[in-house]
Amino acid sequence: MFTGIVTDIGRVRSVRQTDRDRRYEIETAWDTAGIDLGASISHAGCCLTVTEKGAGWFAVEVSGETLSKTTLGGWAEGDRVNLERAAKLGDEMGGHIVSGHVDGLGRIVAIEPEGGSHRVHIETPVPLHRYIAPKGSITVDGVSLTVNAVEGRRFEVNIIPHTWDATTLGALKPGDAVNLEIDMLARYLARWQETA
Repeated sequence: MFTGIVTDIGRVRSVRQTDRDRRYEIETAWDTAGIDLGASISHAGCCLTVTEKGAGWFAVEVSGETLSKTTLGGWAEGDRVNLERAAKLGDEMGGHIVSGHVDGLGRIVAIEPEGGSHRVHIETPVPLHRYIAPKGSITVDGVSLTVNAVEGRRFEVNIIPHTWDATTLGALKPGDAVNLEIDMLARYLARWQETA
């Protein structure tokens, strides 16, 4: 489980196709001696397992399913990645409860400066838009955000200067794809309504 509070921007240092999956090595500012093999780390909102590590880097293997359903399939050497280590019991819950399971890809429609912040308009695939509500939570590329407005398949978030600078969101531009995870409560409520 995660909170959607990014604690490092990693960098893809290598990409290699294996006989099973795709292997990425990620550079990080974290002390990797404290990262266990098998640990879960959120990469742009996608929970991946650490399979190898060295000083200042770790490796993950990504399945074909994940590559086809997230932005990870387009990663290349040098790409920047929002990283968050799994939450521990007793950690501050600064964002919201995030599973690290990407529900779908959104598309950036527009970005507008608003004071010192940026209002970002995102279009969602059908039927994901049904689970997004004004003032609800959403995870965009691993970042916990509050939904400001919803209209049809589009929603808006306001990104404050700190988040703009401390995550990869500041590099977004119209047309970019982003990983979306809907609020867990919305997911279970929708399932309950479908089966009631």
